[in-house]
Amino acid sequence: MKTLNALIATALLLCAIGTGAYAADGGKIGYVDLSRLFDEYHKTKEYDAVLEAKHGNLEKIGKEKIEKIKESEGKLALLKEDQKAALEKEIDLMKGEAEEFVRQEQSNLTKERNEKIREILLEIEKIVSDFAAQNGYDVILNDRVLIYGNPAQDLTEGILTILNKQ
Repeated sequence: MKTLNALIATALLLCAIGTGAYAADGGKIGYVDLSRLFDEYHKTKEYDAVLEAKHGNLEKIGKEKIEKIKESEGKLALLKEDQKAALEKEIDLMKGEAEEFVRQEQSNLTKERNEKIREILLEIEKIVSDFAAQNGYDVILNDRVLIYGNPAQDLTEGILTILNKQ
């Protein structure tokens, strides 16, 4: 265990020395707050509105199906036994269809959302890569991997401006 700790400490020390030497050689390093870029990107906001509308529509359809089921259940007490059994089967079928509809639509929305998130993150990655190439950055990190970052090397605001211009 001590050997493993010594190896890790040595590796971290070498990384720190290497990074310092790299920066001393003129390598440009920056970092971005990826969560902020994603949250404040206009395409994310636009898609959130679309997703919210789809979710609202799904809820509306679900409520209509539930109302239809409740209406049918209200009729049960007024029917004769043979008609009651047929309507109970129909109600059970409607409940199953409603549950399957909601499950399938939620699955579709989740899948669509995940695809859109991936698409937006790829766009952000391309913009950051282009920014790095155009401005001579050798390395741009995601702030999630940083323990500390000099605020002067935070490129989030500039990249966010570029993202929202497009």
